[in-house]
Amino acid sequence: MSSVALSPLPASLPILLSTAVGTALCAASANALNQIQEVPLDAQMARTRNRPLVRRAITPLHATGFALTTGITGPAILWTMVNPTTAILGAANIALYAGLYTWMKRRSIASTWAGAIVGGIPPVMGWTACGGVLFPDVAHHAHLFLPSVISNTPIDLAAIDNPLAPFALFMFLYSWQFPHFNSLSYIVRGSYAAAGYPMLSVISPPKNALVSFRHALLLIPITSILFPISGLTTWWLALTTIPPNLICASAAWRFWRSGSEKDARVVFQHSLWYLPVMMALMMAHKQGVDWWSWIGLGKEEDREEEEMIEQETAAVQGV
Repeated sequence: MSSVALSPLPASLPILLSTAVGTALCAASANALNQIQEVPLDAQMARTRNRPLVRRAITPLHATGFALTTGITGPAILWTMVNPTTAILGAANIALYAGLYTWMKRRSIASTWAGAIVGGIPPVMGWTACGGVLFPDVAHHAHLFLPSVISNTPIDLAAIDNPLAPFALFMFLYSWQFPHFNSLSYIVRGSYAAAGYPMLSVISPPKNALVSFRHALLLIPITSILFPISGLTTWWLALTTIPPNLICASAAWRFWRSGSEKDARVVFQHSLWYLPVMMALMMAHKQGVDWWSWIGLGKEEDREEEEMIEQETAAVQGV
């Protein structure tokens, strides 16, 4: 829901709840369909042996019924209560995860990249749920929000609804998954090898660590340049994200240089706090939001100026 919170477009409580419920149902369907197909392989891995289907706590028939019910209900809620674009993205993500990703997982190291696409789509769904655009058109072009030291052009909040914003949200979650998953897959590489999964951590541990390091580095320009220039946040984000980015990048570098399980665990642990911390920083530097005024500590003229900007934005969106 962070993309809903970062969006400059209005979102009602029913839209927020419908998006959360619909997305959760889509995720439940995708996971159920994935586990139905991987019972024999899950039985060979320590971390997946306790899954309900492996333990025979439920039957494949019940699991299939659950997957179909949630797979139909989720997109249906998104279509009727949110909008068709968000529903199509939800249905596509079910197909990508339960179809392409699950099929590739047993055959190619490229499954990790397919899985990262799946993980990058939910924040885009949050963006479209608020009515945000995905692709440029006559009314919505890729507007660049340059730093004030380069451009003195006044901030136009209506221009934030441009294709760069959902692209930034997608790339953030897409790249984050590589330090997160590659470090985890290295820790449990023995289980993947026993089950016959052709994971990069099994086939080439050095390349696995290198990919993790590359995306840890890529997260730096994504958070410090792409987010501010898309208009989602102010340029102060570029400064406040330096410490968490450096901590995670240095850990990924040590993992790549040493290839040790100890360093892999450090990367994985950092990835767990990195995501919520970065999202909190993005909210703190959300474009067009004066938190001091929001809590009643801002100047009166600042509040009046903010109200005028909001009225102008609403007028533009209403045209």
